[in-house]
Amino acid sequence: MDYKNIFTLEGKKVIVTGGTSGLGAAIAEGFSVFGARVAVAGRNRERGINVIKRIQELSGEADFFSVEVTDPKSVEDMAMEVHKMYGHIDILVNAAGIFRVGPCEELSDESWDEVIKTNLYGTFYTCRAVGRIMIKQKYGKIINFSSTDAFLGVQNQPAYCASKGAVNQFTRVLAVDWIKHGINVNAIGPCDFATPMIEPALNTENYKSWIMGALPIGRLGQPHEIVGAAIYLASDASEMVVGHTLMVDGGRTVI
Repeated sequence: MDYKNIFTLEGKKVIVTGGTSGLGAAIAEGFSVFGARVAVAGRNRERGINVIKRIQELSGEADFFSVEVTDPKSVEDMAMEVHKMYGHIDILVNAAGIFRVGPCEELSDESWDEVIKTNLYGTFYTCRAVGRIMIKQKYGKIINFSSTDAFLGVQNQPAYCASKGAVNQFTRVLAVDWIKHGINVNAIGPCDFATPMIEPALNTENYKSWIMGALPIGRLGQPHEIVGAAIYLASDASEMVVGHTLMVDGGRTVI
């Protein structure tokens, strides 16, 4: 075992959905530093190009691929395009997600569908498309995005909590189904991080004061603080980790 290089991603080809901002962008940048070539996948080309410029400033390699994760054809087209360009896909990170706050009795069908389709269906579509490629190559690492809200009942977050709880179970099923193909499927469970997704909720004083009190660490996570966990799950260091959700939550699920 080459312990000195156990965390290297040198030569790996990676897709990061939701890679144009927030935690996805941080992971894309971190992976590039560890030697991976990153397909930054998302809806906003301008933001994606900005991420690529930051990666290039770090002497990394990256490319932008347009995708709408709620559209299975868009996901299939993106996966095939990346595979055609890169030759293989070693790692998939499903970081695309949205967040909505509001009581169930006031939640519209449209809002519910939007959250479930993005967070759950989007993860399913991408895992299915990229998983087919990984099964043929008999290797892969998949990292889905769960949340502390997959484990805890949080007021006024029915759709988000439901979507992330489902992602957890989906991750476990894929893990036991696909490990025989050499594919490790795991998840990361962050608490609230300082990202554009959470900004609207933080503008609500009640929510901001509540979340600060709910986190034993006493502050929001910073995007770079998710990168180490993602590198671990993407690297050879995690070969025996199957169907696990690695919490990066400042102690949120401990209490």
